[in-house]
Amino acid sequence: MILKKLVLAAMAASCCALAACSTPTEVTTRDGHRTMTADKPDINEKDGFTTYEKDGKEVKVNSSDVHSIEEVK
Repeated sequence: MILKKLVLAAMAASCCALAACSTPTEVTTRDGHRTMTADKPDINEKDGFTTYEKDGKEVKVNSSDVHSIEEVK
């Protein structure tokens, strides 16, 4: 019984930690298009692309086309 409570507590703590990691972000391109993302985009300076996930699909945008990336509160 004690083991079940410990496992349940560990699972609850890990779910809370995962929920806290999400950072909703708005990506605005130079042409004015705005996209809401669940997490902060990855900026790869080596290949020059900004990558984020939208509707379960990975989207790559040329970093020079990105005007701003702002965290939504």
